[in-house]
Amino acid sequence: MDTYERLQAHDPDEGNAKALFQSFMMIIFSEIGDKTFLIAAILAMRHPRMTVFLGAFGSLFVMSLLSAALGHILPTLLPKHYTQFAAAILFFVFGAKMLMEAKNMKGGNDKIREEMREAEEEIEEDTAEYDGTGAKDPRGHVIPLEEMEAGHAAESPASPTHARSKAKTSVAEGLRNFFSLFCGPVFVQAFILTFLGEWGDRSQIATVALGAAHNVYVVTAGTVLGHSCCTALAVIGGRWISTKISVKHITLGGAVLFLLFGIVYLHEAFQMLHGAL
Repeated sequence: MDTYERLQAHDPDEGNAKALFQSFMMIIFSEIGDKTFLIAAILAMRHPRMTVFLGAFGSLFVMSLLSAALGHILPTLLPKHYTQFAAAILFFVFGAKMLMEAKNMKGGNDKIREEMREAEEEIEEDTAEYDGTGAKDPRGHVIPLEEMEAGHAAESPASPTHARSKAKTSVAEGLRNFFSLFCGPVFVQAFILTFLGEWGDRSQIATVALGAAHNVYVVTAGTVLGHSCCTALAVIGGRWISTKISVKHITLGGAVLFLLFGIVYLHEAFQMLHGAL
């Protein structure tokens, strides 16, 4: 057992508390004002809040489990100090990127208004396709049903391209309809839109890095706790909160947090490497 492992074994509770704090704070600074946060806020204004919360949180819960589990697998494929170095690099990259984003942001809420508009467009597109009041053109824009019936769409519904597109999405629609029978369409919409919005997001990749460096159960608990707090804020008063917070300050705080994480993990990686020599 090397020096670093002896230190960890001597006080495992301290390491777990640090992992819980880091994963929780990482989610808070990454998700408040994010697109998934705004999607939950907008849906909660149109549908029952509890249903939207359960759908969005259920999606984030599954995502947290998958990300932390992937991070847990990585140390079995690579030496521990390599995963620590990789985690440090990821946090430095994310921190630097967030720092540049904050630097380029204006003092107002232009960024969050843009995110709000994109979230509303995604919800409208998803709703139009699901309830049959419209369809997407090849560029992803919604074509209202009235225009489709009047022949203003680029292709008629009976065209070969439309038929291929319909066949391509029939399986996904079938699965969605199946789960809607048991969970309800609002739950399924919140789940799917949140899952797609979160896929490949900065917080997901950071969760993988934390899962590789710490106890996977503690990291999962911290990220789930963070997501539950953010989702609850979103459905209770997300739109009001989004007009009051400064996205620039949130992003700047997140950048500092990620850079600090990078320093911590780099230090721990060198400790591991020194103990292994």
